[in-house]
Parts: sequence; C-alpha cells; structure tokens
Amino acid sequence: MDKGRFGVPAAVRDWAIALGVAALLLGTGLSGEPGADPGVLGYALLAAGGLALAARRRAPLAVLAVTGLCAVGYQAAGFDALAVSYLVAVYGAVRAGHRALTVAASVTMLVVLPLTALVLHDGPAGEALAQARHVLEIAWLIAAFAAGEALRQAERRADEAERTREETARRRADEERLHIARELHDSLTHQISIIKVQAEVAVHVARRRGEQVPEALLAIQEAGREATRELRATLEALRDDDTTPPRGLDHIPELVEQASRAGLDATLTIEGKRSDVPAAVGRTAYRIVQESLTNIARHASAATASVRIDYRAGSVVVQVDDDGKATPDTVPTPGLGLLGMRERVTALGGLLRTQPRSEHGFSVQAELPVEHTS
Repeated sequence: MDKGRFGVPAAVRDWAIALGVAALLLGTGLSGEPGADPGVLGYALLAAGGLALAARRRAPLAVLAVTGLCAVGYQAAGFDALAVSYLVAVYGAVRAGHRALTVAASVTMLVVLPLTALVLHDGPAGEALAQARHVLEIAWLIAAFAAGEALRQAERRADEAERTREETARRRADEERLHIARELHDSLTHQISIIKVQAEVAVHVARRRGEQVPEALLAIQEAGREATRELRATLEALRDDDTTPPRGLDHIPELVEQASRAGLDATLTIEGKRSDVPAAVGRTAYRIVQESLTNIARHASAATASVRIDYRAGSVVVQVDDDGKATPDTVPTPGLGLLGMRERVTALGGLLRTQPRSEHGFSVQAELPVEHTS
C-alpha cells in the first residue's frame, strides 16, 4: 500500500481530506444567511462533493465530474460557498495527467455556474454573477491547476532520475562483472591449464613406461580438470548479462537433452498452462536446472534425473530430482552452486528447498513468483 512521508496509507489520507472538505462545506452552509432554507438536498450535495474526494486517486475524472455537478447543485439550492471539493478534484486530475479534460471541464463549469445563477436567482444579474464567482473563483482554479501540474512534473522527474540511477547501476555492475571475468581469465586460466597439462603428461609418461601412477599425481590431474570446468562456468556466469539474449524456460529442454547425451537418464515434465513469465524468472529457472543437472552428473552418482516445470497461478515451480547416493540422513553440503541458487531465488522473492528425498537421491525445488517481477 502506498504510504506517505509519515507512513500514513494513501487511502487514510484521502478519506481524511474528503471528511475535512465535507465538514468545511457543511460548516460554510450552516453559517450562511439567516432565514435561508436550502433543504436536505442542498446539504446532501455539500457533503457528497466532499466525500467523493476519497476516490480521487482511483478515478480522478469521475471525481472531477461528481464534484462539479455537486457544486452546480448546491449553488442552485442557494448556497454561496466556494467549490473547495471541485478545486481539490482539479488538482488530483491534473496530477494524474488529465490536463486537457480538466481544462475542458473547468471551462464548462465557468460557463454553467453563471447561467445557473442567472436562471435561478431572483435578484439583479450582477448579484447572480457575483454569487457564481464566489462558488468558483478563477484565481483559485488556476492555483489548483498549477499545483497539480507542478507536482506531476516533479514526480515525473523523480521517476526519470530513479530510472537513470538504476540503469547506471546496472551498467556499472555489468562492466564490473566483465572486468572480473577478464582478470580471472588472465590470472588463473593460463596457470591452471599449465598444471592440468603437466599432470596429464606425467600420468601419460608413467603409464607408457609401465610404472604405477602415484595417487597424488592422479589427484592433481583430476583437480586440474575440475578447476578448469569450474573456472569456465564461473566466467560464463560473469559474462552472462542482460544485454545478451537470455537463456530461459524455452532452453531447459536443451539442458535435459545434453544431460541425456552425457549418460544420465533425464526426463522433462511440463505441467499447467504456460503464461507470460518475466525474463528474470526464466533466467533463474534455467540456472537452477543447469546447476542441478551439473551437480547430479558430478557428485550424485545417479542413474536418472527428472525435471518438472509447473506453471501455477502467480508462480512457476521448478523441481529437479535424482536417484543418487543421498539418503534422508545425508546433510547437504552448502557449496557455491546451492548458494548461487538461493541468492537468485531470494532476489526474486521466491522460495528454495534443497533436501534429500525420502527414499534416496536429492531434490531441488524453487518456487518463483511471476507477479511484480522485472
């Protein structure tokens, strides 16, 4: 709910203004000329004109029309009171961006009020015109219009400034990611490649001579391969920014097919009716499936894996299960992959569950909201 500077909800502020204006108009009507009896309808129009302002944010043009009609009505009933409710409605309509319609409505009011006074007033025409001016003075009308336009322009400039700040921050983040990727590539890739090549050469030479390969050398060889894969994945993630076509839900079948070609019996199930999904949700779903299948292939010793995409009302649920070596007593090791998943899901306001399955294997489930996400 929209709140102001002091944390007061917008609806409460609108009702406070509406009640205040209604009380002001009724007080003005009750303190009018002695002997005048405008009747219940006149007082009802005074109150209705003020109370209508409670809806000025939701329906500014409707409130403008209602307050204008009420002003004409209570003038016809004999009240000589400034149309405060109509002025507030003018301010709200201009602030909402309805300048042309507000000008047209105000010009109509400036014509209708004098005509109403001339038709219904029994005295001289000058007194009738003076009464019409009292109901809606041009100076107050111009002031209300100017105030609404000034605040509209200020809000527009504030929105543009906020959007510019966000774009600048995003561009700087992209530049920093690329800088980090270049630094990692320049500083680590070459050295790790040398270690990996040297270890593989040593293993090859030892086996060719018929010698037993030391366990330490085999460990170095495997560590070099693993480090190369991890570094490549890290560099790809760092270079993956929003300026390139994003990988999303439509690309998940490719991940499942790749896993199947690698020897894992992977299946994909899609449930629910596909709806428009924000790009950020699609990217996160893709990364979760990608990381989950990678972890299964490397660490789970699994034969099968199932990927399920469930389109629900207001959310997309992504679940990846395997039949690996994990048991209900297994304590998940919080590696960088799981941490990255959780950060992505949390950034979207979603929920991530990672736990061993009841029989054996591991399950990753992410619920990603699709409403109010950019």
